[in-house]
Amino acid sequence: MSVPLRQQLAVGSYLIKQKIKGVKKYPLVLMLEPLFRCNLACAGCGKIDYPDDILDKRLSVEECLAAVDECGAPMVSIPGGEPLIHKEMPQIVAGIVARKKFVYLCTNALLLRKRINDYTPSPYLTFSVHLDGLKDRHDASVCQEGVFDIAVEAIKLALGKGFRVTVNCTLFQGETPDEVAEFLDYAMELGVEGITIAPGFSYERAPKQDVFIKGLDVKNLFRGIFKIGKTRKWKLNHSSLYLDYLAGNQNYDCTPWGNPTRNVFGWQKPCYLLADEGNANSFQELLDDTPWDKYGTVKNPKCANCMAHCGYEATAVEDTLAHPLKALWAAVRGPKTSGDMVAEKQPEFIASFKKSAISEIPVKVES
Repeated sequence: MSVPLRQQLAVGSYLIKQKIKGVKKYPLVLMLEPLFRCNLACAGCGKIDYPDDILDKRLSVEECLAAVDECGAPMVSIPGGEPLIHKEMPQIVAGIVARKKFVYLCTNALLLRKRINDYTPSPYLTFSVHLDGLKDRHDASVCQEGVFDIAVEAIKLALGKGFRVTVNCTLFQGETPDEVAEFLDYAMELGVEGITIAPGFSYERAPKQDVFIKGLDVKNLFRGIFKIGKTRKWKLNHSSLYLDYLAGNQNYDCTPWGNPTRNVFGWQKPCYLLADEGNANSFQELLDDTPWDKYGTVKNPKCANCMAHCGYEATAVEDTLAHPLKALWAAVRGPKTSGDMVAEKQPEFIASFKKSAISEIPVKVES
């Protein structure tokens, strides 16, 4: 995992404390969404399909910092929308940094050059720049030409000013291992600290539904990427077991409370990706009142094709704590890229649907 030692030690200490205290459900990363408004309309985005009165809402500095304190996670990711649109974002970031939480400010970088002097380099602050591939691929993904070039120049500027910078890459239909490998090589040449990479989640609200890659195609794609990666020095910002999971070598259930979401509606149930399942008024209410057993790839059709790191990285971390030698071996050898994949569990909602459908077939009885 491409993470500075200071952060590894802080997060590791937090995890050990949770285990010692016997905490069963604890957050790893707070997903803090102070707004949904964005300056792009990406094909695979399901976060901005709201009326203007919702898009105009903002969480205040006080609400954001209260969420950070209430949740207690050692890391805070600020997605959106586009966070740099928020006029109080510098104060929000400064407050999180002052609490010595590691904050990842996610941005498409269109405003970064204009706003960068509002921020101060810190080991607790990382600009996570959205890039879904090289120029043609990324500009097609965000549905606007020229965005890739602007983002790259912003990355160079931020690095030059001493900021931590990572790249956040989402993969969609039509990707090839060679194409993704070329992009990863390019990102490393830029000098970024690391890259997060995951398949896109099939948002119901996304304007295009045919762009998402699913199931076995995801695993085969990542096996192809990792096979090429055996001779490269990519810095992927993930645990070794999450990468092994993407390649079809681990059979995990998601851990939705590992990345709880606070947005303008409240604490979103059950996770960052499902937006229509209700909201809680507090983090504790989220933990206590969410029907967790209703969700997961085998439990709920909305979750069926999800392999996103916001759901499964926390599971991989739990597995790492429980089986450190397995995680070490996965880190040393890299994800397995050949041989059988682990068997997938039969979705329970399909069996339930079939049973329900059969029970509702009318039977005519004649005497």
